[in-house]
Amino acid sequence: MRHTPRFAVVRRVALAAVAGLAVVAAGGGWASAGDQGAAGRLARPELAANRSDAAPTYFHTLRPGAKLPTGTQCATWVRARPAAENKGMNRRYNHSDGHYVGRQFFAGDQPQADRLLAPRINGHFTGTTKEILRWAACKWGIDQNLVFAQAAVESWWRQTTKGDWESSGCPPGHGPGVDGRKGLCPQSWGILQNRYPYEKSSWPGIARSTAMNADTAYAIWRSCYDGYETWLNTVPHVGRYHAGDAWGCVGRWFAGRWHTAAAQGYIAKVRSYLNQKIWTKPDFQEP
Repeated sequence: MRHTPRFAVVRRVALAAVAGLAVVAAGGGWASAGDQGAAGRLARPELAANRSDAAPTYFHTLRPGAKLPTGTQCATWVRARPAAENKGMNRRYNHSDGHYVGRQFFAGDQPQADRLLAPRINGHFTGTTKEILRWAACKWGIDQNLVFAQAAVESWWRQTTKGDWESSGCPPGHGPGVDGRKGLCPQSWGILQNRYPYEKSSWPGIARSTAMNADTAYAIWRSCYDGYETWLNTVPHVGRYHAGDAWGCVGRWFAGRWHTAAAQGYIAKVRSYLNQKIWTKPDFQEP
């Protein structure tokens, strides 16, 4: 979940593995050659679909500062290759649109983030859960299998997931006790576990809309990947923060820090799910 420079607390996420579902440990490496071409190559200089009007079969990571496809273009490409629903509990949320967040969303980031990225956030897509995740991957230029794996770690692809239960920092209408835990409220919501206190203008969309949740999460990833989160060098970090480190920006989502032990542990979980292609396993399917 998103953290700003003044907050040092590490997010306590209820990872999907505790949902009573067995996880098979996997070794290192990013993805198989069949997933993305040369194994281990994360960033590609341009999206294959930019060279053709044909709908791409796979969305790869686009380099920092690349021209990103519009949400409308991504919607067209994704809908040209439909995917069945495998998470029945998401249907209501999958058919709810999001909203704009305003230009002060990226507090603490370099001003380019609010100028270039914030206006693109709107959650304006409906479809199945896999289609929504592909749409977000396309829109923000991040490898789609990385998105699938991270969403599995965060919520097992369930938009109904609530986490980071605290006694304060509650969203409107969800004060302590309202959601079933005495004296506590969930700060984190949805398929990517977006954390309300750090992205208040994305509420209520991050709870009501799967697309808004994923759209917001990967806008934040893109701000990190494009080099706009220089505050990461002002808090505890391992090595210097820089643009173009896709995995570093995945770890930052959980830890709010750059390649610290907590961030590396989270990266390892996402890598494991990616290597297993956990979203294809029979136990993952909940249509």
